[in-house]
Amino acid sequence: MKSAILHGTTILAVRREGRCALAGDGQVTLGATVVKHGARKIRRLHNGQVLAGFAGSTADAMALFAKFEAKIEEYRGGLERAAVELAREWRTDRILRRLEAFLVVADREAAFLLSGAGDVIAPDDGIVAAGSGGPYALAAARALLRHTSLDAPALALEAMRIASEICVYTNDAIVVESL
Repeated sequence: MKSAILHGTTILAVRREGRCALAGDGQVTLGATVVKHGARKIRRLHNGQVLAGFAGSTADAMALFAKFEAKIEEYRGGLERAAVELAREWRTDRILRRLEAFLVVADREAAFLLSGAGDVIAPDDGIVAAGSGGPYALAAARALLRHTSLDAPALALEAMRIASEICVYTNDAIVVESL
């Protein structure tokens, strides 16, 4: 019998007018069952100047958080360099490359989606999302960016609320951190 797979999460980063917000929902799903409503999937790193969030396997994401935190400290808050170095190590290390998670990292100047395939994706419009509800949150955030004057934290919260109404693996227990 195959083990149950942990599903679901939505992580959204929004940069607008010199501000940055990272939002994550709180739902953890095991198979067809919601096992937790208030998980915290985002963190502040590097003296609160960098935000990071994960989608995917929780244990794998915790290992990646620790690795990314070491990289961001090693490169003295240099987000792009830390992201590239983590992605390179993640892709080439025999053990790390088995980790199943995505990281979204951001500061006031940049945001990136990191994957175990070595991807370091910087969005054109300052918005990046990951997880099962990621496409819904991304679409909502883009529409809100184009048609409202909401600041980054308010925009991220509203886009996540919209995603939670559509994605069954995303709830409305949303945490938003901003810079």
